[in-house]
Amino acid sequence: MSSPAPVVRGQALSGHNRISTQALTSLAKAAAAQALGVDAQDVRADWTDDDGLLALSLVTPISILPLQSVVLDAARVGIAGGSIWDRTVKAKESILARVSELSGSQLSRVDIRVSGAKISTGGRVR
Repeated sequence: MSSPAPVVRGQALSGHNRISTQALTSLAKAAAAQALGVDAQDVRADWTDDDGLLALSLVTPISILPLQSVVLDAARVGIAGGSIWDRTVKAKESILARVSELSGSQLSRVDIRVSGAKISTGGRVR
């Protein structure tokens, strides 16, 4: 069932909106960068069709604490968001929700392959 066209100042607006693949990719890279504490330029994003929905595949580094700080205080891992595995699982949920919310697109899943680690020199790892 189609919904009625939006109405502005008493006139129905017709037409359609499309978000380019490039715009979706930029959005996905920014969401992943924010969730994993890295630069968006370090994230690769690819899209595939998953039975009519979009499936997002990411290849990205993840920020980690300096190992010396973990040796000195193992509790910092929990403060920083947990293990790499735990942080990646949380990031999938966050990225899927954020990209869906901002783009209006329906994503079926987000797959993340961690390609490396970026040492976080300051503050708390996200």
